[in-house]
Amino acid sequence: MIKRFLVTLSIALFIIFGCGENKQNPENQTNKSESGDNKGDLENFAENMKNLSESFNEGKKVNPVDFRDLKSLLPEQIGTLKRTNASGEKSSAMGINISKADADYREEQGNKRIDIEITDLGSVTGLSAFAAYGWYMAEIDKETDDGYEKTFTYKGNKGYEKYNNKYQNGDISVLVAKRFVVEINGDNVSMDEMKAALDMIDIGKLEGLKDFGIEK
Repeated sequence: MIKRFLVTLSIALFIIFGCGENKQNPENQTNKSESGDNKGDLENFAENMKNLSESFNEGKKVNPVDFRDLKSLLPEQIGTLKRTNASGEKSSAMGINISKADADYREEQGNKRIDIEITDLGSVTGLSAFAAYGWYMAEIDKETDDGYEKTFTYKGNKGYEKYNNKYQNGDISVLVAKRFVVEINGDNVSMDEMKAALDMIDIGKLEGLKDFGIEK
């Protein structure tokens, strides 16, 4: 998720500085020192990022759900795969806050692996949904000799799945209540096994948290 978060920031930077109108006088820019320009750009970028995130949430500040609560939704075991590690964290940058929890599941003897990550997009809900998760705005149904990828609906929420038959690996992502992202990644497992892992997440509880931390 952190990688996607950085991608989102890069896209926002392009929107703000690449597509935005340059309102400064070119003559004034010439007289500024390089260090002054850099400082001003960083300050403006931080403020613009804050404003951008608020605009996607109708001007409301959103505090993410505690990662410990997200961590409690992670199952102890998935079939024969036992949980070997679980962690969580909160990340903040430029007025944007997200939290996430993840866990690894392994077979004691064998190469089967499933990873689950639950992320509260918090104050960047709209930005991440439309930028980092491009599939949310698309309808995908693609198949090759090696595998497939497609979008789908899971308990009323938009999702995306991709699977490689040759290497028996794949991914599932579901955007819950346009705020939480449940991501499942697996190696040497079937898609049915990954979907069984998805079924073990309490989606209803996540949906019940969609208004948590919204400051009016």
